[in-house]
Amino acid sequence: MAVLLSYLATEIVIPVCAVVGILFSLAQWYLVSRVRVTPDRNAPAAGTNTKKNGFNDYLIEEEEGVNDQTVVAKCAEIQNAISEGATSFLFTEYQYVGVFMVVFAVLIFLFLGSVKGFSTESQPCTYDVTNTCKPALATAVFSTVAFLLGGITSLLSGFLGMKIATYANARTTLEARKGVGKAFIVAFRSGAVMGFLLAANGLLVLYITINLFQLYYGDDWEGLFEAITGYGLGGSAMALFGRVGGGIYTKAADVGADLVGKIERNIPEDDPRNPAVIADNVGDNVGDIAGMGSDLFGSYAESSCAALVVASISSFGINHEFTAMLYPLLVSSMGILVCLITTLFATDFFEIKAVKDIEPALKKQLIISTVLMTIGIAIVSWVALPSSFTIYNFGVQKVVKNWQLFLCVSVGLWAGLIIGFVTEYYTSNAYSPVQDVADSCRTGAATNVIFGLALGYKSVIIPIFAIAVSIFVSFSFAAMYGIAVAALGMLSTIATGLAIDAYGPISDNAGGIAEMAGMSHRIRERTDALDAAGNTTAAIGKGFAIGSAALVSLALFGAFVSRAAISTVDVLTPKVFIGLIVGAMLPYWFSAMTMKSVGSAALKMVEEVRRQFNTIPGLMEGLAKPDYATCVKISTDASIKEMIPPGALVILTPLIVGTLFGVETLSGVLAGSLVSGVQVAISASNTGGAWDNAKKYIEAGASEHARTLGPKGSDPHKAAVIGDTIGDPLKDTSGPSLNILIKLMAVESLVFAPFFATHGGLLFKIF
Repeated sequence: MAVLLSYLATEIVIPVCAVVGILFSLAQWYLVSRVRVTPDRNAPAAGTNTKKNGFNDYLIEEEEGVNDQTVVAKCAEIQNAISEGATSFLFTEYQYVGVFMVVFAVLIFLFLGSVKGFSTESQPCTYDVTNTCKPALATAVFSTVAFLLGGITSLLSGFLGMKIATYANARTTLEARKGVGKAFIVAFRSGAVMGFLLAANGLLVLYITINLFQLYYGDDWEGLFEAITGYGLGGSAMALFGRVGGGIYTKAADVGADLVGKIERNIPEDDPRNPAVIADNVGDNVGDIAGMGSDLFGSYAESSCAALVVASISSFGINHEFTAMLYPLLVSSMGILVCLITTLFATDFFEIKAVKDIEPALKKQLIISTVLMTIGIAIVSWVALPSSFTIYNFGVQKVVKNWQLFLCVSVGLWAGLIIGFVTEYYTSNAYSPVQDVADSCRTGAATNVIFGLALGYKSVIIPIFAIAVSIFVSFSFAAMYGIAVAALGMLSTIATGLAIDAYGPISDNAGGIAEMAGMSHRIRERTDALDAAGNTTAAIGKGFAIGSAALVSLALFGAFVSRAAISTVDVLTPKVFIGLIVGAMLPYWFSAMTMKSVGSAALKMVEEVRRQFNTIPGLMEGLAKPDYATCVKISTDASIKEMIPPGALVILTPLIVGTLFGVETLSGVLAGSLVSGVQVAISASNTGGAWDNAKKYIEAGASEHARTLGPKGSDPHKAAVIGDTIGDPLKDTSGPSLNILIKLMAVESLVFAPFFATHGGLLFKIF
């Protein structure tokens, strides 16, 4: 049966949805930009304008009855300092990453070109030897181009996200003077700008790349979509450096600022007297925004590429069914429209009146987007898929119905929601796990650390079952293609997920600016409430990223096994087992490198902050300004230098293992790193999030129990701060980087599979 959506309609729908996403993000940006960060003497008096979103309300501290122009000027000054620091760091980082990108692009060309000795002759197709396909040299050229496109789009996603976040942080602070609802809308809208830009850009660039490559490849869809996998590799390779470099930067500054400022000097967080405070706020943007943007873009690109590769050797590819072939892109297009409607619920349909409404509003975003997306997937599956088709399953074609594929995508989507809610339960201070961690601070830092670690390990259980069920269901219905589209289902609401995720660092920065600009205690309470909710949502975002990474890397693993012509992966053979055990060790090695990097950078930061407090006269009394620039430089230098070894470990492992030991050992390494990486990543992220919110629970003193542990500066609070500083590198450096490790190794193995299958296993050939 023919599909309902024609070839022409598909060619129109995908780019139109992407453009709608971009236009919507620009509209959100325009609304944020209407909040002024310049003092305006001629503005109308407060209360003369009662517009719902209050763009024209005069920015005064209404409850204090103060109209202080200097506060607005101070906010603008701090915002500029943060923005300049973040921009200069990213430019420095991108120079190093740019060199890597060029070198690695040359490697891709040389490795893939050498498969058939740089021949320009057509060759028999891999999966259908009766047909001829384009030469191996074409795959080398087009994979290299796709890699560069993916890398540039990934860097651009991170950079744009960072610019938007630094643009919005002071505006969120200023709106907090009118009420928590106004501040929430600005922070959330700014997050939405990033979410929609990234989702739409990723979709549009991938769509244009496929169409341009098709001009050369014509009917050779197997070669076309094999070359497209370079796009996912480029996205993830850049994300790795963005996540690791940004994570080391932000946590070196954060740990240094906390240890000296809060514990030794007993001054508040983000106190302007603390020299590391600007570096800390810059770090939130380069790590949590730029790094995370690149990371989720990488996941999205890889899940799309994995699905396309498997589909190209199934009936969609063999029969040249264009609409069905682009089913993964149509799901993402529907995701943009669904997220657009969902975002309006947070900013326009409901109003936040009190602090207690913040977390429920963010949770509603997840639920609404998941429910609407389920309906959206049903529509896409109905119009874009034939009623029955065959999917390639390790050498045989498996018959699949369109409703089965709908269930595969839906199971991934709902597994993502479950992971999100479990993460929230374990990291939000509204529930008992975090409150128990806070309570353990009564007896010191040691018990706090023990409780936090136990919480992290326990929080892995349900997400792993959710991932296991989605793997079983999706594989049973549609083999590896089912797993690839399940990963895509988990990421289909990426625009909303990113909006919620980016909201956290923007709120964190807003709190820092409020403290540094000398705003009242009540404003700081509002920004802290936004930030505490942001901590939980950031953990939810990481949960989504890790869960989808598990599914994506499994789908890529399946595609790699097919492409490398391995009939079975037998764990009992020594070649595979040594790969398995080494692969399971890699996440620990990688985490050790990234955590030690944060530790050594934080050591330098602590020494510098101590030096300034001891040698600058009048700094503690607030009479002298600290030297912020030196601390920014320490973080920048450390992160650039320290991001290279962990990056090299991930990038070189598949190349070395595949070349020296062959595809079977490499398949073991990929399986091992996937299995252990997911567990370590979830526990690290949730432990860190719980420690952070336990500290905030004590600081806020919102309940009777919390007040018995506080106030700031008490012994339980100091124990909570120590837990938080231990958790910082876990939740913001090692944990989130691990999901890139497992995806990147899998996609890299897939791209280089033709080379490994032809020339790999040198050591075993010698002996």
